[in-house]
Amino acid sequence: MERRTIWAAQSLEVRQQGGRPTIVGRFPYNTWAVLADRGTVRKEEIEPGAFDFTLQDDTREVHLLLGHSFDKPLASRRAGSLEFQDSETSLEFRATIPEAAEKASHVQDALALLASGLVAGVSPGFRVPPKDVVPDAERLEPEPGNPGVMIRKLSALVLYELSLVTRPAYEQSQAELRALERAQIHQPHRRIILP
Repeated sequence: MERRTIWAAQSLEVRQQGGRPTIVGRFPYNTWAVLADRGTVRKEEIEPGAFDFTLQDDTREVHLLLGHSFDKPLASRRAGSLEFQDSETSLEFRATIPEAAEKASHVQDALALLASGLVAGVSPGFRVPPKDVVPDAERLEPEPGNPGVMIRKLSALVLYELSLVTRPAYEQSQAELRALERAQIHQPHRRIILP
């Protein structure tokens, strides 16, 4: 099953760094997204190490996209323009925009949207492995103090893309620009620093 949960940008920066546009972002583990599904409210939490399968295999491709569109790529792991650093608190990424791609209209659009604060989040595209492959990849647990609400906890996922998006749900993720299933929305805080 494919999920596209949207992670909010807590701050947004625009910088010139060595002449190359570089997008740096993070999204946190152990925080809740509130998901709405036909009037039902659910919560979701991604646990530390959930992306280990993808991150530990350098041959697995992951793209940075604009708006979940594979027609609008910004960086690629195989091309060497997208790097990850994982910790117990968050997954961080660094995408250096390739010089040959910098003039593409969707890349210019993405950079302008980041600089203006209109793009406010990072959303991972991932799949939950089948239960016969990873039996405990996802589980439901009652919310502490509110047992009528179930939290979907995700511990093993296959990450295939990250996207810059406009409608964030996770308050604690971040996306910055340094040079060159269903989300309920929360408003992000943005900070823009020009060169």
